[in-house]
Amino acid sequence: METLEEFSKNSPFAPGNPNDAYAQYFVGKSYLNMLSLEQVIVGNVTFEPGCRNNWHIHHATSGGGQMLLVTAGRGWYQEWGKPAQELKPGDIIHIPANTKHWHGAAKNSWMQHLAIEVAGENCKNEWCEPVSDEDYNKLN
Repeated sequence: METLEEFSKNSPFAPGNPNDAYAQYFVGKSYLNMLSLEQVIVGNVTFEPGCRNNWHIHHATSGGGQMLLVTAGRGWYQEWGKPAQELKPGDIIHIPANTKHWHGAAKNSWMQHLAIEVAGENCKNEWCEPVSDEDYNKLN
């Protein structure tokens, strides 16, 4: 399995620091590099193999939501009640506001994406339960 340093050589953005502030909402280790805090909030998130965030919802009364732009590695995205979809570099995911979902790396691959917050009214995040090992391990 490649190391973070090896993976980072093939990714366009530095992984940043361990994502300790949000570690309670992840299974496994992630890294965060905030690329923009002005105009549009953009975070570069790097997931170690097997790492995924908890189910969560980006609430908004209008507008809002999130976009993911996958830049390196392989991973998964899933909306509540729908099958998981594989993520690879170049994939763009549009997540509507008020949609319960999760995203993370594949079991055998690092994954990196840009997480872009979509502007809206009364935006707030709600963190929910972890993705179970049983459900995650069913993914190829």
